[in-house]
Amino acid sequence: MIFSLLKRLFGLCAGLLLLMGCDAMNTLSDARRYTSQGAPYEVVTICNQPIWEGPVGEQLRKILRAQDPYLNAQESLFDLFQVTPRNVTKIVDDHRNQIEVKIDPKLEAASAGARYDVTASPQIIVTLQGPSQEAVAAYLEQHAEALVQLLEKAERDRAINYAKRHNEPYIQEQILKTFGVKMHVPKGYVLAKQTSDFMWMRYEYPAASKGFMLYSRPYEGKASLSDIAVERARLKFAAEIPGPSEGSYMTTSYAFPPICRTVKIDGRIWVELRGFWDVENDFMGGPFVSYSTLDEASRRVLTLDCYIYSPKLDKRNFMRDVEHLVHLIEFPTTDAKQ
Repeated sequence: MIFSLLKRLFGLCAGLLLLMGCDAMNTLSDARRYTSQGAPYEVVTICNQPIWEGPVGEQLRKILRAQDPYLNAQESLFDLFQVTPRNVTKIVDDHRNQIEVKIDPKLEAASAGARYDVTASPQIIVTLQGPSQEAVAAYLEQHAEALVQLLEKAERDRAINYAKRHNEPYIQEQILKTFGVKMHVPKGYVLAKQTSDFMWMRYEYPAASKGFMLYSRPYEGKASLSDIAVERARLKFAAEIPGPSEGSYMTTSYAFPPICRTVKIDGRIWVELRGFWDVENDFMGGPFVSYSTLDEASRRVLTLDCYIYSPKLDKRNFMRDVEHLVHLIEFPTTDAKQ
């Protein structure tokens, strides 16, 4: 479960360093690299058929095809594919996310390493090696959480870098003016509604929609960041988003109660609320995630509240897009203590 993975994030540092420490060197100059291929959260495993059908392939499928529990649909954490070494084409060689598996009886123990932007950019290539399939499979089982976090971070960094290059200056200006914080808003969002303490941005697709709210309220002590306070604030501000019919508006679904926890993101403490939204007096819904924190400069609680609506298309990548938004907020000070 991704929740259990994230809950123990701080315990993964050693595993991440182990996975990344083998080789983090770029081997080609920028001029010689191609644009990487493949869709977000797609991983290609390069290994022969016995490895893919054996304990190593079984362990990789168990880890990377695990179900994402925060989506109201059956979707895996990653889309995992396998290619044998002799079938590697230029497209595979330039894929954004690769896992190489090497079995060599001369090796003393199983290990892993990560390289970046080897043949294309942005790109990550994770190499798993060991004296036997059993040794590599055991290593994978031990470092499963670190592998998931490593691949997720690679995708997140790409999204963040893209948003910083391609963004919506007008919306960013309004956010700074309204809340006193900087935020890189990815290209494509439009400002749908704005008041003195609330902004709603939306991004429409032909068959899906994603969006986020920013809202603030007075900080009145630690109780302002309690589970109850965060949920009540969401009910109040989500009602500002109208539904498709007269008198309808967004609300929080309690068919599956939301989960609230404290997380640390980029050095700042946030209260994360995850759950599902629906529409009062109508039939719509989907997953949401909100992040609330104390902005010490204004002595107010700032909340980033993100949602998606995708009744026909897969939801995972849309949800990841809005989850990354919290990493695009910059406060005038980063020493928030709650």
